[in-house]
Amino acid sequence: MARWPDRRFLDLTGAAVPIVQAPMANSGGVALAAAALRGGALGSLPCAMLTPQQLVVQAAELRDQAEGPINLNFFCHELVEADDSAWRELLAPFYAEEGVEPGPPPPLRRPFDAAMAEAVEAVRPEVVSFHFGLPAPDLLERVRRADAVVLGSATTVDEARWLADRGVDAVIAQGAEAGGHAGWFLDGHRPTPLADLLRGILDTVSLPVIAAGGIVDAQSAAEALTAGASAVQIGTAYLATPESSVSAPHRALLGTPVETVFTTLFSGRQARGIRNRLIEVLGPTHPAVPPFPHASAALAPLRAAAEAGGRGDYSPMWAGAGVARARAEPAQALTERLAAEILALLETAS
Repeated sequence: MARWPDRRFLDLTGAAVPIVQAPMANSGGVALAAAALRGGALGSLPCAMLTPQQLVVQAAELRDQAEGPINLNFFCHELVEADDSAWRELLAPFYAEEGVEPGPPPPLRRPFDAAMAEAVEAVRPEVVSFHFGLPAPDLLERVRRADAVVLGSATTVDEARWLADRGVDAVIAQGAEAGGHAGWFLDGHRPTPLADLLRGILDTVSLPVIAAGGIVDAQSAAEALTAGASAVQIGTAYLATPESSVSAPHRALLGTPVETVFTTLFSGRQARGIRNRLIEVLGPTHPAVPPFPHASAALAPLRAAAEAGGRGDYSPMWAGAGVARARAEPAQALTERLAAEILALLETAS
């Protein structure tokens, strides 16, 4: 058995190595989670875009393809009504340029609800993680009664304390370097570098802490574990694997020196992704953007048209600050290599 310095995450989840494969809605899925599981990591299924029925089917497929602990990830945002007419008007010149018309809205990312709690009860995953806070107490209790370990994502020390007070089993410290949606849910978005955030959370809560943000190689992972994290969550490095479902233009930019920025254009909430044409023209944020998750509906036909032509002009190409260090490699091999290299670095430093 590998001699990891802090086994709390491993003992809590049953994972073989202290790596969480980030869920990454629209980029992750069964194939990626299965490969990460085979490498010893905690494999994650993004569930915010799934129906309860799809969740049950995908979880069964994952169980068939790989052994090990699985993590089901859900969003806990407040779904509000929104008028996106000003947003569609702003996008009108792009519609004309691409020769498309606004279509019916695609399915929205939905918050965790009673139907999803029932799906969790049916699947009985080893781990359930939440983004944007936690569900209502009665729903959270149903997750606990299904014997799932509960993880919550924090972008500030106050959020970590809030999660700990509500009984999560471990905290994901999501630093400013992380790609995709920032999980903030208290008092607005204040991006904090991972090193500072990790230090503050470790000083505040006694729970195992999972470090996330800019961790794409063994060196960055070892630094987080040396600083006190019990595990690391890795997203961008997994995007470059053949098992991810990123678009062709998105994949082509992984491992290159592109700029990543926080933007609200693609969903209505702050998320870090690769700068593209839409951001260049409108800026990273714009007052016409409707609240999360309504912004994506009006962009859907533009995104489809551009991606069909090999362009990511209107696509949310989420990636973290370490995107230039991502490299194409099968996900199981990536997991196994990182685990071995991280352990070697930790043993050398001890």
